[in-house]
Amino acid sequence: MSEERNRTAEPAPSGGTTRRDFLQHGVMAVAALPLTSMSAPMAAPFVHVAGRQEYDLVVRGGVVFDGLGGAGREGDVAVRDGRISAVGARLSARGRTEVDARGLAVTPGFVDIHSHGDGSLREDPRAESVVRQGITTIVVGADGGSRFSGAPGKSFVDWERELNAVKPAVNVASMVGLGSVRGAVVGEADRRATADELSRMAAMVTRALGEGACGASTGLEYTPGAFAPLDELIALSRPLAARGLPYATHMRNEDDQLLEAIDESIAVARGARCALQVSHLKQQGTRNWSKLDASLARLRDARAAGIDAWFDVYPYEAYQTGLTNLFPVWARDGGNAAFLTRLDSPTTAARIKTETLGKVELIGGWDNVQIARVGNAADRDAEGKRLGAWATARGEDPYNAAVGLLRRNAVDVGMLGFAMSEANIDRLLAHEYGMVCSDGGGFAIDGPTRRGSPHPRGARTMPRVLGRLVRERKGLSLADAIHKMSARTADRVHLRDRGRLAVGMAGDLVVLDPATVADRASFSNPFQYPVGIPVVVVNGVVVVRDGQHLATPGRVLRAG
Repeated sequence: MSEERNRTAEPAPSGGTTRRDFLQHGVMAVAALPLTSMSAPMAAPFVHVAGRQEYDLVVRGGVVFDGLGGAGREGDVAVRDGRISAVGARLSARGRTEVDARGLAVTPGFVDIHSHGDGSLREDPRAESVVRQGITTIVVGADGGSRFSGAPGKSFVDWERELNAVKPAVNVASMVGLGSVRGAVVGEADRRATADELSRMAAMVTRALGEGACGASTGLEYTPGAFAPLDELIALSRPLAARGLPYATHMRNEDDQLLEAIDESIAVARGARCALQVSHLKQQGTRNWSKLDASLARLRDARAAGIDAWFDVYPYEAYQTGLTNLFPVWARDGGNAAFLTRLDSPTTAARIKTETLGKVELIGGWDNVQIARVGNAADRDAEGKRLGAWATARGEDPYNAAVGLLRRNAVDVGMLGFAMSEANIDRLLAHEYGMVCSDGGGFAIDGPTRRGSPHPRGARTMPRVLGRLVRERKGLSLADAIHKMSARTADRVHLRDRGRLAVGMAGDLVVLDPATVADRASFSNPFQYPVGIPVVVVNGVVVVRDGQHLATPGRVLRAG
């Protein structure tokens, strides 16, 4: 049987070192080779083989990383019926489709442990910005919000059926959002749940976990989840213990009261006897950057006391949230209409403004606030602009401009806040307790999801870690980075057949070039896909091939 690979000779970088050389050497070899010495980005030629084949897909000649943190080994990976059927050197059997991965890394599909990528799947199931960065599974239901918990009578199974009908490009697992549960039972009011309400909420959590939810999440800076006291959080997290699933929390505070918020998170895990996952750990505001060591020390002490505590982090100095997050939680009691009324009330307006201006000062001023999204067409010119500069150009006070945006857009305004330290972020990404998350949404450079000015993390998180932290800054080995975005994240939420390249595991894999993988999206131009990831396979089906999006084979996954 003949085969035409059409592989051109690979030029050696300066000094005679090839991609194969540094891929096969120790885990830091990739970082040791300067980017300027690499050859041009490599494609991964495809061959469709005629005649009898034993496998559906064979990826040949790459350096295979199993996802567990060990060094890569040159070999082949074969997939049949959506699962990995063989991993080894020079497999003799052929595949219906073959990928020449010589000189490239072959890794498990990345599992994004904290994603909002499901929000656009019904509009565009291609999940372009997600899958093109090598993410094959997203874990959603983050920050206290799950799409099956807030609607009366809707279950995880209902949501699963509806999303599977959409046929997304990536796999989707979901936590149960305790904020959504509270909203469905208690509503938007700042009050304690009654005994009956608490029982009903606990039953909702138990049911969701029994049907396949992979944890429980909170967003304690968002309403109505922010109104939940410690004892409620413990009660609703207790069902996690028997399943070994995590309580994943966007904590009550990430700036001046950061350490107290970590203490509360640990108290929830201790009281519920469950695992703890601190979501997108950060230290907001320059005056809080020095709290990194104390933050990690609290988690270390919790682990020493027997609590299964970890965290995730994204590789950016800016966060994304709603513009209302600059305003005090108490002002949002009762929902949007009540909040807007309080902005004008003689008894509350001055206090709201004072506390909001304090928050803005903490993050460095109005020009550290960038408008990401509005709904009102007349305000579209604000998208992608720094709020201070935008307000000045309009001759407005920035606070009044912010309030005006909220009023004209029914409070639904997205923002980015530039408030974190890059040095802290790099340390968190490299830390032994850390995992990589995007906290990003899904969008595309074309079609209905190209709108606003979203955070570029939705398109570039994984390649940013691989290109910037691994290759350029030498802060993390390639093998460790892959582990932090595959096996470690999959295991954390009990996706038992994901995150590793081993026989019997799901056929999710990525072919990437460690020498060229890079993020291209920016805060000013987020609609760009990364480079250096020529092939992404989901459930044994090639989804991305050399810049082309080919299929939507994803499905909902249940925690095992």
